[in-house]
Amino acid sequence: MSAQKKILFVFTSANTNLLGNPTGWYLPEAAHPYYVLAPTHNITFASPAGANPPLDPFSVEQFKEDEESQKFLGDADVKKMLAEAKKLTDIDPDDYDAIFYPGGPTAAVCHGPGAFAKATDSNNVSIFKGRRATGFSNLEEELFKMVKAIPFLLEDNIKSNEGAYEKAAEPWAEHVVVDGNLITGQNPASARAIGQALLRALR
Repeated sequence: MSAQKKILFVFTSANTNLLGNPTGWYLPEAAHPYYVLAPTHNITFASPAGANPPLDPFSVEQFKEDEESQKFLGDADVKKMLAEAKKLTDIDPDDYDAIFYPGGPTAAVCHGPGAFAKATDSNNVSIFKGRRATGFSNLEEELFKMVKAIPFLLEDNIKSNEGAYEKAAEPWAEHVVVDGNLITGQNPASARAIGQALLRALR
């Protein structure tokens, strides 16, 4: 039996937005992919600051009826992994088969693709250039009243880096884009689907 492939989940360490309001990683964007991937993959948690990355309190309230989100909050294994999350400076990305940013193949969902805003390839070219990608749309930011709370609009960033930004026909609808080893999801509704897309990519 071959060894399980390894996936690094990278959580944010930011606990306030630009307006000073509480923020953090978004509950279903970690929970849904985790339960798609954990049965067959070895998952490690990390964040820039290491242990106990902050959880967005709004996401806890908003998804209090979501079964997998609540399971994630109470899961003893998950609690231990969050408490022991590694610092990114202690991580060698080459040790992992995929990197996932809740909101690496590379996968990211909702605001997670923002982690790639300045990412470049070996030729110093944006990883978005000439590639299809998605992430939280400008309209979703406006509807969520978050435009002034974040440093940049992800849709604009992908386009400015010459990426082909794609989105669902309606705000909040599930939408996942796979372009080679870059896998992106538009919003929280896309979290389970991006986990499934990553699962397929790692087979």
